[in-house]
Amino acid sequence: MAEQSTVAPVFDQRPLSGRAIRTPKTAELVAGKLRRMIVDGELKDGDHLPHEAELMEHFSVSRPTLREAVRVLEAERLVEVRRGSRSGARVCVPGPEVVARPASLLLELSGATIEDVFVAREAIEPAAARILAESGSEEAFAELETMIDEEIPVAFAAGDFGAAAARFHLRMVQLSGNAALALIAGMLHEIFERHTTNVSRDRSFANADAGQERYRLFVRSLRRLIKLIRERDGDAAFAHWNKHMTTAREMSLAGHESIEVRDILD
Repeated sequence: MAEQSTVAPVFDQRPLSGRAIRTPKTAELVAGKLRRMIVDGELKDGDHLPHEAELMEHFSVSRPTLREAVRVLEAERLVEVRRGSRSGARVCVPGPEVVARPASLLLELSGATIEDVFVAREAIEPAAARILAESGSEEAFAELETMIDEEIPVAFAAGDFGAAAARFHLRMVQLSGNAALALIAGMLHEIFERHTTNVSRDRSFANADAGQERYRLFVRSLRRLIKLIRERDGDAAFAHWNKHMTTAREMSLAGHESIEVRDILD
């Protein structure tokens, strides 16, 4: 009979890291179950969590443990709790603003400028334009055309052209269907919009307001993009939007490239 090996398993010979394995608290486990229900769509945005008694029975936990679990979700911005209200906790699916706040703080700590944020957008949006051209739906194209024909002209007439233009940029990325690009674009949109709004109050930035010529060129560029994505020409859509973004940066930030990012809630 062959002799059995006495060598210990490989994992027994690995050095321990020294960090103790922490057992999750019961409240964290309950929070994880509720979080999964939200992610899986069992609990949707705007839904109220079941009553405490029902959840306590379902999870076999005490009221303090359940309330601690809800506080975990509240800290994650997944639920909203109105103190003193009988309605309890309500599911509140977060948007890009959740990542925009810590990102804005980190950018401030690193000394990043508004131009850095815009250049990051330049790295994202042309790629989204390519994806949109190659795999976008007719419904997506129609939505963007409606923004060009209706929303943007109304905003321009009301003196709110800059915000409408930024919404088009963001929506184009969202309609590409790439969730990761959409999240990053949403985060950058939140940061950029807050800063351009604040800077525009400065008289020195007044010359960057949208004028008739800028508006005309912008709309013409958007219509060119729609034409290219309807033709399913991803390479041309990428090249066009890359040029568009470069021009937009030069027009929007001329003389203000070095303005530093500030925490968006300052």
